[in-house]
Amino acid sequence: MKEILREIGMIARALDSISNIEFKEYDLTKGQYLYLVRICESPGIIQEKLAEMIKVDRTTAARAIKKLELNGFIEKKNDEYNQKIKKLFPTDKGKNVYPFIKRENEHSNHVALEGFTDSEVETIYHLLQRVRKNVEVDWEFVKKGNKRNY
Repeated sequence: MKEILREIGMIARALDSISNIEFKEYDLTKGQYLYLVRICESPGIIQEKLAEMIKVDRTTAARAIKKLELNGFIEKKNDEYNQKIKKLFPTDKGKNVYPFIKRENEHSNHVALEGFTDSEVETIYHLLQRVRKNVEVDWEFVKKGNKRNY
């Protein structure tokens, strides 16, 4: 069997490394840009939903969110109906960095897909969505404390 997940992992780590280096000048580190982008795209999102979108555990998300808040990229606001719920919003600082992150993402997409036809790009996209959906089933299963049978 082809090592498809190994290839996906290498691509993801390379792109993450590039982003961490390029976003260092904005004081964004260790993948924090992923959280900031989702918060900018979904202002008012709650931490649990954000963790689910990025596919990380709550503790990992909490650490990243805390750093973003301490560095002034985001702010937490109480829900108007339930004070226990904290909604996440980008600050002006976060909103100002967002276009740069988006440009970097568009550039990385362009570089990664150089030489592919529109049809091939569409095929890759749909196949990767299927891979993600398959993996999500196991992710949900394991996240709930279950063990997979190999």
